[in-house]
Amino acid sequence: MTTALDLTNRVIAVTGSTSGIGEVLARRLAACGAAVVVNSARSASAGLSLAEELPDALYVAGDIADPGTAEALVGAVENRWGRLDGLVNNAAVTTAVPLHDIDAVTPAQWERVLSVNVIGTFLVSQAALPLLRESDDGWIINVTSIAGVRQTGSSLPYAVSKAAVDHLTTLLAKFAGGEIRVNAVAPGLVDTPWTEGWEAQRELVAATAPLHRTALPDDVADACIGIVGSRYLTGQTVVVDGGLSLMI
Repeated sequence: MTTALDLTNRVIAVTGSTSGIGEVLARRLAACGAAVVVNSARSASAGLSLAEELPDALYVAGDIADPGTAEALVGAVENRWGRLDGLVNNAAVTTAVPLHDIDAVTPAQWERVLSVNVIGTFLVSQAALPLLRESDDGWIINVTSIAGVRQTGSSLPYAVSKAAVDHLTTLLAKFAGGEIRVNAVAPGLVDTPWTEGWEAQRELVAATAPLHRTALPDDVADACIGIVGSRYLTGQTVVVDGGLSLMI
C-alpha cells in the first residue's frame, strides 16, 4: 500500500464515500495528508463517523442526482477551506435487472441510473471546476467500470452510464480548461458491500482473470493514488480488473 504521495494542504472531495471504494479512498487520501470531504446520499451516521475519524474532514449529505447537492458540497468546501484541489466522482447506482434481460428495463430505471451516474457526475464536476481551476494542480477522477468498455455489467442502464462517464472524462479533460487533469478508473469486480452475495461472479473472475482474484477496494485506491501523482496524465481511463478484460 502506497502512502508516499504528499497531499498536505490539499482538499479533496469524494462522492459516495461512506463504504466500499469511496471509504477506502477517503482514508487513503487522508493518510497522504489531504483534507477530505465525505459524501453520501444515505448512511449519514456512517458519513459523520468517518469524517470524525479523519484528521481534517467534513461530511456533506446529498444525492448527486439532485442539482442542489453539487452546490451544497462545493459551498461547504469553500466555506471550510476556501479551496478545492481534487474531486473523485465515485457515487453511483445500478438497477436489479440482469444485463441480458432487455425487455425488463423500464424508463424509470434508465432515468434513475443516468441521473446519478452521468448527470450527477457532471453536475458535481461542473460545480467544482471554478475552485479546481484556482488550484496549482486541480484534478478529477471518475470511478467508472469495465462495464463501460466491455459487454458486461450489473445491468444495461449501468453499463451504458459508465460508457458515458468514460466519454465525459475525455471531454472534460479536453475542454475543462485551467490545466485540470481529468481521468477515470474502471474497476472490474470489487469486493464491496455492493457485491456481497455475488459468489458465482467472484468464482468466474478468479478462474478467468490472469491475476486469479477479484479486486479489493485498496486495489482501486492504489490506481487513484497513482493517477493523482501522475502530473502529465489526462483524458485516460485506467482499467483495474486483474487482466479480466484480456480474456473476455
